[in-house]
Formats: sequence, structure tokens, C-alpha cells
Amino acid sequence: MRRLILAIALFSASLLVLEGCSPKTTSGAPAVKRGNVTGNWVLNNITFEGIPDVAVKGFLGEASYKCFVGSTWSLTNSGRGNYSLPSSANCGAKTQNIFWSVSSADETFQFKKLYEGEKAKNIEEGYRFVLASGDDNAMTIKSPIEYSGRTAYVVMNFVKAIK
Repeated sequence: MRRLILAIALFSASLLVLEGCSPKTTSGAPAVKRGNVTGNWVLNNITFEGIPDVAVKGFLGEASYKCFVGSTWSLTNSGRGNYSLPSSANCGAKTQNIFWSVSSADETFQFKKLYEGEKAKNIEEGYRFVLASGDDNAMTIKSPIEYSGRTAYVVMNFVKAIK
């Protein structure tokens, strides 16, 4: 009986040690790394979780989230990049330089808008998103928004741009 209890205790301790050494992700999926995000992307659609689309008046400093649908995002390995908004009836064409990064530890994608002559290290404001998924072909980024006392999300769905 003592041997059985000792064997169970050793097995349990081994599991705890192995669990402590395994990488952590909150979604259960493998963590998205910088290399999964680097490249050229097209924001093909925006959806909403826990919030009606009419409640989202402005997005990322623009008049409407709709201005971002069809935008192209260039994210270089150096952290520099840009996004280009297409021209439409309600939105003017625009290209915005950014400095971006990914944190696999807390599964976030963040960026700062860069203007002429500015350095990223001197900019204190930026945007932080949940990096829900990402691989060589698709990426989903969620922007958390407080709505009716709970967290809702604007969900940006990207596809890899064809070269």
C-alpha cells in the first residue's frame, strides 16, 4: 500500500513539474509568434462580439471602422510598418506609418502611430489588441471595448496578401 501511495505521489509531482515547464497560452492554441505576423496583410472584414456594430462610432482614430475594411497592412520584421486605407464614399485614402510588436507571453499585438520625424520610443500612446490567432495565411486581432459594463470586441480578420 505504501508503494502505491509513493508511486502516485511521484507521478503527481512529475506532472506538476512538467506542467510548470510547458508554454502557456490562454486559448489552448499554440502561441502566435512575431514571424506569424510579419508580412503583408489585407483586412478583409470586421465583425463584433458582444456589441452591435452601430455602437462603434470611431475606430483607431478614424471616423468609422468601415474605413479599415480592405486596408492593407505591411508589417516588417524590424517592427516598422504601415497600413493603407482604401478610398471609399465615406473615407479618404490614407497611409499611416506604425511601429508594431507582438507579445507571445500575453498574446497581444500592439502598435504606435508614427508621424514625420517621430521616434517610436518617444511616443507614449498606442493601441493594444488581443492576438486571437495567426499563421502563414490568416490572422485575427480583437480590439477590446467596454460596453454595457463588460468587455466586448471589434474583431479584425486578416488574410495574407498575395505577392
